[in-house]
Amino acid sequence: MKEVYDVPYMQRTRDYYSAQGYQEPYRWAHNDQTPFNKLTKSLKDSRVGLVTTAMPDTKQGRERRDIYSNPVTPIPETMYTEELSWHKAVTHTNDISSFLPIQQLNMLKGEGKIKDLASRFHSLPTDYSQKNTMERDAPEILKRLREDEVDVAILVPL
Repeated sequence: MKEVYDVPYMQRTRDYYSAQGYQEPYRWAHNDQTPFNKLTKSLKDSRVGLVTTAMPDTKQGRERRDIYSNPVTPIPETMYTEELSWHKAVTHTNDISSFLPIQQLNMLKGEGKIKDLASRFHSLPTDYSQKNTMERDAPEILKRLREDEVDVAILVPL
């Protein structure tokens, strides 16, 4: 049996951050209050939005890490994940439903467990800058989710 080991993500992040030339060690986000809201209606009455850290498997998606919005139909056959950090020795990203659960959400809609799935999903690249996340990326994703009239968002980091 192949030996399975945990990836030391925290140390790996510190090392990556340092290798980028940052003088101060990486600091993880800390919030005095949880930055989430309670649902205002049940899931069966809610439109669900989907956000992933995987990029579109297109020339632009492979070359430019940016925020992308793509239709949920048809479900993409692949997403670009090569530059993301995941334990490639013990898992893979061949099963797109494992990190982009469009098919599962459509099934939940068919069963009446959610009202609807937004017509597009959003790709948000991993960024080690809390400032970029808080000041640029999060507000843009929130804007797009509001345009989609989403009641609840599922965040699926890879």
